[in-house]
Amino acid sequence: MSRRCQLTGREPGFGRSVSHSHRRTSRRWDPNIQSRRYWFPAEGRYVRLRLSTGAIRTIDRIGVDAAVRLIRARGGKV
Repeated sequence: MSRRCQLTGREPGFGRSVSHSHRRTSRRWDPNIQSRRYWFPAEGRYVRLRLSTGAIRTIDRIGVDAAVRLIRARGGKV
C-alpha cells in the first residue's frame, strides 16, 4: 500500500539525516496516514479511505459527499 493520502495527495518527503560528524544518510518523512471508514449516504454504503490527519479534519469540515467528489474528480477510485 502506498503512503499517499487519497484526498490531499500528500506523499512521503525524502531527504538526508545529518549526524554530529556530518555523515549523511538517506531517510524519508512519512505522512500520518490513517484508514477511516465513512458512511456515504449518496450511495447508501460505507467507504474506506486512506487519509492524512489533515484530510480527516477537512472531511469533518466539508463533508463526505464533497470529499468523495474531489477524489473522483482527480481520478481516484472510491
